[in-house]
Amino acid sequence: FAGRGGSGIVYKGRLEDNTLIAVKKATIIDEVQIEQFVNELVILSQVNHRNVVKLLGCCLEVEVPLLIYEFISNGALFNHIHRDSNEGYSLTWRECLRVVSEIANALAYLHCSASSPIIHRDIKSANVLLDENYTAKISDFGASRFIPVDKTKRATAVQGTLGYLDPEYLFSSELTEKSDIYSFGVLVAEILTGKKAVFCVRGECRNLATSFVKLTRKGKVEKILDPKLVESGNMEEVMFVAEIVSNCLNLKGDKRPLMKDVAIQFDRLANQVQEDR
Repeated sequence: FAGRGGSGIVYKGRLEDNTLIAVKKATIIDEVQIEQFVNELVILSQVNHRNVVKLLGCCLEVEVPLLIYEFISNGALFNHIHRDSNEGYSLTWRECLRVVSEIANALAYLHCSASSPIIHRDIKSANVLLDENYTAKISDFGASRFIPVDKTKRATAVQGTLGYLDPEYLFSSELTEKSDIYSFGVLVAEILTGKKAVFCVRGECRNLATSFVKLTRKGKVEKILDPKLVESGNMEEVMFVAEIVSNCLNLKGDKRPLMKDVAIQFDRLANQVQEDR
């Protein structure tokens, strides 16, 4: 047993040549889950990017569908953000910037460079895996959708994770690439603050995106930042990232930046930080 995916249980396995693999097995045998497995198979078979988990094979003509992926050894980004400081390795500011840059580049590829534009639809820290070199790999494409090249939006039943879900999509049911950008903004805010997408303070539950944007606009974002992360970076870089995140979290989708532009900004910053260190 290695964990749970968006639509199944994930097991660690080994092929005859000793290659480690991850095998996702459906937990409930129904049409919805089988449809998600098939959907993930179709989408990942058309994707080739170093920051997207690789699908190695499948077994669908059985009672319990199976999907087989490359094994990603360091687990979900969620666990690295939210682990206790005494539980071992945590990412430095430089590593966080590189991981965010890798996620941004993978999303820009899905939106702009894949054979058909793809919207992931459930971007969150639990769906980003880290390999042995702490390289980011986006996973769980069961809810993802192709967007026809002649359209900018697609009507769907609303699906996503509380706290990461684009409010505009929630109320309109019209899925666009800007929905992924909102979720990406929440994920980066999660890295910057060490707080979950929905977090509690003195028994009161709060939305991280709302709190982050409100404090950024008031010039007080440092009140919500993770002190450990700020110590390993510098405040100018952190504030620059916070401004990008705030733009991604705009309630109006057409005011959010394109993912390819966000990726360029993070690439420049990550490269600059690597050179400076």
